[in-house]
Amino acid sequence: MSDDQKIDESRRRFLVASSTAVGGVGAATAAWPFVASMNPSAHAQAVGAPVEVDLSKIEPGEMMRDQWRGKPVWIVRRSKEMLKTLDEVKGNLRDPDSNNSQQPTSARNEHRSIKPEYLVLVGVCTHLGCSPTFRPDKAPEDLGGKWKGGFFCACHGSRFDLAGRVYKNVPAPKNLEVPPYRFAEEGRIVIGELDQADDDKDIA
Repeated sequence: MSDDQKIDESRRRFLVASSTAVGGVGAATAAWPFVASMNPSAHAQAVGAPVEVDLSKIEPGEMMRDQWRGKPVWIVRRSKEMLKTLDEVKGNLRDPDSNNSQQPTSARNEHRSIKPEYLVLVGVCTHLGCSPTFRPDKAPEDLGGKWKGGFFCACHGSRFDLAGRVYKNVPAPKNLEVPPYRFAEEGRIVIGELDQADDDKDIA
């Protein structure tokens, strides 16, 4: 093979490789809008997908935090002693029966939950959107001898019991929100999906 033939063969290989590379880039560029269209829209991302939570990590008396739709969500595993306080504080609450509060139908009861042991709340104060603190301790010095445990918003002094129900004579107008959720199986909940007993129209 002559030198000229070797040069032509090298040039041919270079041109084939270059054409293949350019064609590949062009195909990827053309396909990109189709691939991008399969991703969740900005609206879908803002709305937020359901969140599954493993409850086995929480001991009685403890609270764990998660997030749904960009909001903090609290899951409290209430002890028997905590559940007893719900009736004791009823006379001090603004909306003890949760008539003017937001929760699924399955959580419209004294303990505001599907199962009494587990409380699920959106951790945002109904006054100005601050995040209250979980205060399960009874009669602490800073909250007074009548405090049975609950949630305290230090920003403006709003208080909520261990079912997220607001006390009288505080700035917050409503009980803390209970988000839609369901038990996927024993020990696991899905936040953002309604329990089978609920209906979208029944949330009040």
